[in-house]
Amino acid sequence: IVRLMNELNHSMVSEFVFLGISSSWAIQLGLLLFSSFFYIVIVLGNIFIVLIVSTDGHLHSPMYFLLANLSFIDLCLSTVVVPKMISDLLYEHKVISFQGCITQIFFIHLMGGTEMVLLIIMAFDRYVAICKPLHYLTIMNPKMCIFLQVSSWVIGLIHSLTQLAFVANLPFCGPNEIDSFYCDLPRFIKLACIDSYKMEFIVTANSGFISIGTICLLFISYIYILVTVHKHSSGLSKALSTLSAHISVVILFFGPCIFVYVWPFPTLPVDKFLAIIDFIITPVLNPSIYTFRKQDMKAVMKRLSSRLVNFRKIL
Repeated sequence: IVRLMNELNHSMVSEFVFLGISSSWAIQLGLLLFSSFFYIVIVLGNIFIVLIVSTDGHLHSPMYFLLANLSFIDLCLSTVVVPKMISDLLYEHKVISFQGCITQIFFIHLMGGTEMVLLIIMAFDRYVAICKPLHYLTIMNPKMCIFLQVSSWVIGLIHSLTQLAFVANLPFCGPNEIDSFYCDLPRFIKLACIDSYKMEFIVTANSGFISIGTICLLFISYIYILVTVHKHSSGLSKALSTLSAHISVVILFFGPCIFVYVWPFPTLPVDKFLAIIDFIITPVLNPSIYTFRKQDMKAVMKRLSSRLVNFRKIL
């Protein structure tokens, strides 16, 4: 990424100006309160899950290992964008340096690509747990879990570097206003001092086709799981309950991605709203959809609360 930054830095543009979500101070104040509250929830909720899964022996299972990694990725993805957005809401002139913009793009695609692969791994985990329960711990052993997790990060890194490689030699010499509250490749490429249509198509098609391909693969796997369970005529309601949480998260994550990168008629207000879903709403909902509904996690939270009550009594 350092080499790519050096290559990009030949540009005459040293910073970019965000036009933000709205020019209305009332709306900006509302967004400031909304985003600040939810970011605190994102940080506390996802850190809580990572710490609980790491320290409680009752949760040392492949499923919770993957859920803890999902929480970590959601926290990182939100942190790449939301703190900058919150600080910008306090100022009329919203600026990000050229290097800062490239760094934001890199980490957005790194976390996004890693989460895409992780959701596929989680679907595979549920397939093994539901369709091959007797072999679950053998297949999803600790070495396999670590291998799958490392693979997701490597694939996410390759995806992000590939996206940046497309724009490594683009010249930027004129307009520097981005009609958004964060940097992403489609709007970044539009500011280049060349006819960027082909480059924009390649980059957006890359992310768009990956998103569509991944969500299709996920839904095919869910359908296969349900058909397999239905044939055995047992546990269909439990499988539906489990997969409904996965499907909800997949729709929340991939819906905005597909709209932004595939929809041929971009509408900026809608794009900004969908970005808020990806960076603020989804990282808040993932812990509640995936984790806090589960009986094991509820039991751990009850034990933790009882310990806190006893500790207070001692004091």
